[in-house]
Amino acid sequence: MLADRARIEIQAGRGGDGSMSFRRESRVPKGGPDGGDGGRGGDVTLRCDDSLRDLQSFRRRGQFKAGRGGHGMGKLMSGADGDRLVIPVPPGTTIERWDGRRYDLVRPGQEATIATGGSGGRGNKTFATATRQAPRLAERGLPGEEGFIELHLKLLADVGLVGLPNAGKSSLLSVMTRAQPKIASYPFTTLQPVLGTIEADDRQLILADIPGLIEGASGGAGLGHDFLAHVERTRLLVHVLDLAPLDGSDPERNFEVIERELAEHDPRLAGLPRILALSKADLVTPEVAEAAAVEWRSRVAFPVLVTSSATRLGLDELRGVLLERVPVADPEPAGSGEDEVAEFQVFRPAKSQDFEITRGPDGGWIVTGDSVDRLIMRWDLENEEAAALVEARLRRMGVIGALERAGFEPGDEVEIGGVVVELDPS
Repeated sequence: MLADRARIEIQAGRGGDGSMSFRRESRVPKGGPDGGDGGRGGDVTLRCDDSLRDLQSFRRRGQFKAGRGGHGMGKLMSGADGDRLVIPVPPGTTIERWDGRRYDLVRPGQEATIATGGSGGRGNKTFATATRQAPRLAERGLPGEEGFIELHLKLLADVGLVGLPNAGKSSLLSVMTRAQPKIASYPFTTLQPVLGTIEADDRQLILADIPGLIEGASGGAGLGHDFLAHVERTRLLVHVLDLAPLDGSDPERNFEVIERELAEHDPRLAGLPRILALSKADLVTPEVAEAAAVEWRSRVAFPVLVTSSATRLGLDELRGVLLERVPVADPEPAGSGEDEVAEFQVFRPAKSQDFEITRGPDGGWIVTGDSVDRLIMRWDLENEEAAALVEARLRRMGVIGALERAGFEPGDEVEIGGVVVELDPS
């Protein structure tokens, strides 16, 4: 079965902790601080890999984690950066992050960094000043980004075969290419998109049999809703229409059903180039088939061909029309090679309060916000020097002033980043 959807959990690497170290050498009675910085955590990157065809591998593994950064050490030795994790995905994969951001990988070698590794902590050497010559504190590394991402594969095919179930799409694909789809005399024989390739002297065309389209498919009826997305990237559609349906349905209405469902799924599909292939011509007389072709040519503005997979009638002509009407892809499409980065100017917004103060059910104060949470994660508040530094930074950030204006008094409990701290506004 073609696996075209997957949900996986990814976690970028945590940054390494900074080191608190002092020189310890003979004849150096007062060695200064020499703690190195922690390494940065590894990123999680998805890379478009042309050797893959679907998302089957993600059914066996659903969790991916990049390497964490190494801890800093004495003698100003920094920790190693964590190993970047590269996850290969097939061309045509759309990625949606937990925060709603989307990425589209269609070109082999194209990459998208989905989760960024945490930064490493600074060693105590960084905090040495003229007035604090022996700092006994070091930062902790921060955790990397993590969360669930949704992967959705949209097949990259040149030509999409669309039509009602049992219209003859699979038979047409099997005769024109080397594909071997399941073929039977009942509807919904094909339960997944099937790809085949037409070989020419100087090029190839990839054909996709899109199964399961019925009336209401764009709204979720039948199997078609799951596979309509695969039509989005095709460059030409072959509408396969049964000349004499065994169920006695009207071919004209069948044609309108498929065209309407395509347009309702995505209005762009209504404007794609088309070919109408009147299939199963071997089941009617040549006069009936030709009369139907003449009638359809008066109704539509695109080529109409009479075909039969059983007798190969019209298949050579269809092959020629496909090679003629599907444009040759550029050998180096725009954006290939090194990614072009537009020049830009950085605008830094004015400093604003990015934290929120609330009261807990027990009357204690709760301060929330990314900046204050990151500050608390950085430090060991059992260390007196670190606690004093944190309090000074909270004052500079305006947290203590905001608490005082809200009614904070010495002795009140304050929870920041899940940790209860004691603050002395004086």
